[in-house]
Amino acid sequence: MNPTSKALGLDPHTRAVIIHADDVGMCHGANQAFVELSWAGAITCGSVMVPCPWFPEMADLAAGEPKFDLGVHLTLTCEWPGYRWRPLVSASPASGLVDSDGFMWRRVALLAEHVEPEAAEMEMRAQIDRALAAGIDVTHIDTHMGAAAIPSLVDIYVRLGQEYQLPILLPRRPEEYFRVLRMGDVDTAPYGRLAGELEAQGMPLIDDFRMTPGVSSEESDATYKRLVETLPPGLTFVALHPNTSGDIETIVPPRAHFRTDEFRILKSGAFASWLTETGIQTVGFRPLRDAMRGV
Repeated sequence: MNPTSKALGLDPHTRAVIIHADDVGMCHGANQAFVELSWAGAITCGSVMVPCPWFPEMADLAAGEPKFDLGVHLTLTCEWPGYRWRPLVSASPASGLVDSDGFMWRRVALLAEHVEPEAAEMEMRAQIDRALAAGIDVTHIDTHMGAAAIPSLVDIYVRLGQEYQLPILLPRRPEEYFRVLRMGDVDTAPYGRLAGELEAQGMPLIDDFRMTPGVSSEESDATYKRLVETLPPGLTFVALHPNTSGDIETIVPPRAHFRTDEFRILKSGAFASWLTETGIQTVGFRPLRDAMRGV
C-alpha cells in the first residue's frame, strides 16, 4: 500500500477526492466563498495567494480557526489583464520575476523564459513564511498555474515541501496536470520518477488532477456531475475556483461565471450529493500533513 493510502486508511483502488478551492486571497469574493463552503463542508481545503491584495483579510479569518484546511498557493504569475500583483521580495528585473511594468508575468512560459531560480526560491519561501507568521496553520503547498513545477523550479518546490514538512501538489500521474494547465510540451517522465522518489521517502502524494471545467452556465450542472462520475480510482485533486458574485465580474468579465456557477453548485449541495451517489470519499490535506509529520 502506498504511503498516502495508508495514511488515510484507504484501499488504493478506492475513489477519493480532495475538493480544493484555489485562489483564496485573490479577491474578497474568493475569501467569502472559501469561508462559506468550508463551514458547509462543501469543500475540503483551499490555498491562499499571499502576494494578493485580499490576503490580509483571509489571514485574519484563518488565524486560529482550526476548521479551515488552508495551504499556500505559491504565486509566481498574475494572469489578469487589469488586476495585477508584485512579488513580496524583489521587483527587480534582474530577478526574472517581473515584466516590464514590474508585475508578475502573465503566463508561465514567460516566467520560465526569464526567471532566476534563486529569486524564485526567495519569493516562495517568503510567501510560506508570511502565511505562517500571520497565524495560518498551513497544511500544504501548491502552485498557481503550475508555475512552481516548471523544470527549472520543481526541485526548489519539492525541497520547500520537505523543509517545511508540508505535502506538495505533485501528481503521481502528471500527464493530466500539465495538459489541463496548458503548460506546453513538458517531458513528464522525470516528474513521474520524482514522485516515486518522494513517495519512497514518505511524502504523501495525490494520484491524479482535475480542474474547473470552464463551461457555459447552461452546461455547468451536467459538466460538474460528469466530472464527479468520471473520477478515476485513487486520490484525485480537484482544483476549483469558487467565488461569490460582486468583484470577480470586474476582474474577469467574460469568465466570471465559471467561478460563480461553481460556488452555486457547491453551496447548493449538488456536488456533495453526486459524490455520495457515486461512493466517492472526500479528503483534506491536514491528515496528509499530520501523517507526514508523524503526528
